[in-house]
Amino acid sequence: MYTPFDLSGRGVVVTGGNGGIGLGMARALLAAGARVAIWGSNADKTARALATLAEGCGDASRVHAFVCDVSDEAQVDTAFAASVAALGSVQACFANAGVSSKGVPLLDMTLEEFRRIQRVNVDGVFLTFRAAARHMAERGHGGSLVATASTAALEGAARNSHYGASKGAVTSMVRALAVELARHRIRVNSILPGWIVTDMTERSVSNEKFTAAVMPRIPARRWGEIDDFGGIAVYLASDASGYTTGEQFVIDGGYTKF
Repeated sequence: MYTPFDLSGRGVVVTGGNGGIGLGMARALLAAGARVAIWGSNADKTARALATLAEGCGDASRVHAFVCDVSDEAQVDTAFAASVAALGSVQACFANAGVSSKGVPLLDMTLEEFRRIQRVNVDGVFLTFRAAARHMAERGHGGSLVATASTAALEGAARNSHYGASKGAVTSMVRALAVELARHRIRVNSILPGWIVTDMTERSVSNEKFTAAVMPRIPARRWGEIDDFGGIAVYLASDASGYTTGEQFVIDGGYTKF
């Protein structure tokens, strides 16, 4: 029987797992048998996500939640230690937490606004990956690190240069760490979502003018859904991706190809 996608007994951390793409990933990982710890910066939202996931998987003992601001070094280290204590060990870590902007022209952008995006989207990935890599290297059994970037890392994101810069930095970090951490049997990859229906994108995808301009550029002719990321999450957390590292997986309905 071919069972490389079976995640039974594996511990997985998903930052930003209390909503959007992270919630879709967590749902699929649990369905594949994993034990999952979600992180979120909003306590109420995180608690609601925990209840939803526990009900969905039918086994509350397999899912845990921690409140964490991934831009804060001490909070990341504390949350990761708590996740290890809850899960036993962590074989895969999804650095998915991120923030966006309503759009700020470069000529009007403040340094603080630029740095606000970098603190979560870049520093947060670095701090999360460092904690996870230290744990995996110490255990000596390898593991999988996955960052959520964006197609903004590939295309010109007008009035979002700070966001594009953060996601471009993430993809570069992933490639470097894939080479550096291979000796520890740790593989590192990134996921680049296109236009996905989430709280973060609600303002854009619900705008008729925006929809009229963008939808014709999406060959799939629909917005992405959070459950569209379940398959790639399970793949990257599983043995099926054992020889896959340093790659960026574009999940955008063909948007960047058209």
